Amino acid sequence: EDPSSSSSTQNSVAPELPGFYYDPEKNRYFRLLPGHNNHNPLTKDSIQHKAMECKRLRLLEEEEKQKKTTRAGLNSSVLLQKRQLGLLSSTSYCRLVHELKVNCMQRRKIEIHSPDSSVAGTNNFKIIVADVACERIFTVNDVEHGGCKYGIINLSGLGKESLTVEMYDNLYFTNRKVNSVCWASLTHPDSHFSLTHFSKLCLMGIAETPGCASLLPASLFSSTNPGDRPGMLCSFKISTAWSCAWCLNPQADNCFSTGLTRRVLVTNVVTGHRQTFGTSSDVLAQQFATQTPVLYNGCRSGEIFSIDVRQRNRKGQSWKATRLFHSSAVTSVHLMEAEHYLMAADMAGKIKLWDLRTAKCVKQYKGHHNEYALLPFHVNEEEGLLIAVGQDCYTRIWSLQDARLLRTIPSPHPSSKDAIPSVVFSSRLGGSRGVPGLLMAVKQDLYHFSYN
Repeated sequence: EDPSSSSSTQNSVAPELPGFYYDPEKNRYFRLLPGHNNHNPLTKDSIQHKAMECKRLRLLEEEEKQKKTTRAGLNSSVLLQKRQLGLLSSTSYCRLVHELKVNCMQRRKIEIHSPDSSVAGTNNFKIIVADVACERIFTVNDVEHGGCKYGIINLSGLGKESLTVEMYDNLYFTNRKVNSVCWASLTHPDSHFSLTHFSKLCLMGIAETPGCASLLPASLFSSTNPGDRPGMLCSFKISTAWSCAWCLNPQADNCFSTGLTRRVLVTNVVTGHRQTFGTSSDVLAQQFATQTPVLYNGCRSGEIFSIDVRQRNRKGQSWKATRLFHSSAVTSVHLMEAEHYLMAADMAGKIKLWDLRTAKCVKQYKGHHNEYALLPFHVNEEEGLLIAVGQDCYTRIWSLQDARLLRTIPSPHPSSKDAIPSVVFSSRLGGSRGVPGLLMAVKQDLYHFSYN
């Protein structure tokens, strides 16, 4: 049974009566109220919340006792024996080993240190995003008096026994909602024979008008003298933004895209040149291909389409190439490494894998929960895993190959709309010599699930 499902607490003996709730502990019916009431807070929402909290606590207890369900006969000795006998291919062996490790992950709380003692543990985590090497985590935190502020967490301390990370804050802060964040890379000539590579942060997606897309240098977040830090690199004023993506293809160098209300805006940060593509719906999710300068977009209408950004702006021309359709608003898209497959999630809780060559859905990953939130998912093709956090605050991990739900991880905090965890999964947390595992940020805490 899915531990987050809102099944009724009634047993088979007590029939369900409209407008009443049966309490099995007290063995009697109670009248349901249409709304909240301070004198008698027995409402449908409170009952569902109580049932979900009981299941969360039960699952947490099972996690501590390591009572996790795995495939029958799945253990390290059996897998190794089958591999030595030639009964398992190397690909199948590695996939099953990763599946076994996922089921053995244990939660440990991470200590967050900061040069500024007022930074660590004072604000709730909202978004965490890792760079390509997983050496640093960019964070968006909710501030108590309203708004958001940004920071960077250095993961180099995860390899030590005492799990500690360094968090660096900056002076920039916004009183508007941040919808989307992505890492960006800029290359500038440093001399006549070499290029210096600068890692930047591309922050965009302000869900208010007027909005903005900002590009911040990562050097803003360091332990050096604040007076020596550079200012904001650039900020582009735009209308209501929902998503963003950075292009790594050299044919669209130094370009990023923002998904707006009924249009897509592609901007060159060096020249400032803008290209607009009109759409029939709000663009909630975006990702660039790396082999070609093609942008994939997921819309509120459920449509997914691609745009070749090399096209010139001509009125009356159709920009859409590949077109796929979900039955609900698309909240996240991910182009697989070979770029023949695209994975997409929607607000109906469906995660589908699409074959771009045939425009058909080839796999569906069941169990994800979403009703109206912009929730991302994470794909690790190297280890054959899909990770997604649902609106019910459960983190689920699937096998990419057979779409089997491998594990459901409860949140360490009670479920609520403002306590949905944000996660990062990698086999090298902290860099090339880093430790594998899952990072979970929820409320003011950061947790590491060791992937040993």
